[in-house]
Amino acid sequence: MTEDWARQEICRIGKSLFDRGYVHSSAGNISVKLDDGFLITPTDAVMGFLEPAKISKVDLSGAHVSGDAPSKTLGLHRSVYAATGINQPLTSCIIHTHSTYCVALTLNDDGCTEELLEPMTPYQVMKVGRVPLIPYKRPGDPRVIELVEKSIDRYSKLGGAVRCVMLSALGPVVWHDSPSKAMATLEELEESAKLTFLLGKSRSLLTSSEIQELKEVFNCPWALK
Repeated sequence: MTEDWARQEICRIGKSLFDRGYVHSSAGNISVKLDDGFLITPTDAVMGFLEPAKISKVDLSGAHVSGDAPSKTLGLHRSVYAATGINQPLTSCIIHTHSTYCVALTLNDDGCTEELLEPMTPYQVMKVGRVPLIPYKRPGDPRVIELVEKSIDRYSKLGGAVRCVMLSALGPVVWHDSPSKAMATLEELEESAKLTFLLGKSRSLLTSSEIQELKEVFNCPWALK
């Protein structure tokens, strides 16, 4: 992908997410990996009003090259690209939001402990996969980077490379091979969280045999633990 296209795509995705309520105010950020560095939304930028020229560019070492100052989550984004480099080498976009239902599940007394979701729907298993829950740390806390790296490594060793993690009380961090695929994964994740929140304990789950069938037919990376 070219840098100009990537800048336009970040703005398009940002506006789409903002217009549909997946992000609000200046919460959330998007990055794209380039051959010579990374593009990332500026610090405190409003995703619905991004401008291509103001998208921040940093080089491979993380030094600011052009555009406005990069998001304070740059270190986390760079660590995800590095951690997914072996098992998910095509990863080229990361989206972080404060999506309502995802966050609500981490604040619910009946909420999650190790993972955000249990397997309810086939598309959740196929398109989202497991979502490790990262314990709460303040926004920008560097300790989050190590926790996320360990989660990615753990699930990779289980044969189920993850495409997202959930930062407790903050929001999901989702990655994929393109901005559009990352957005689609985020959408499916938030809808799955919404179903979980609305159904509560009355929700039914897919069986192990049903999940195994999805793995075999669709080659989805769900780790059977």
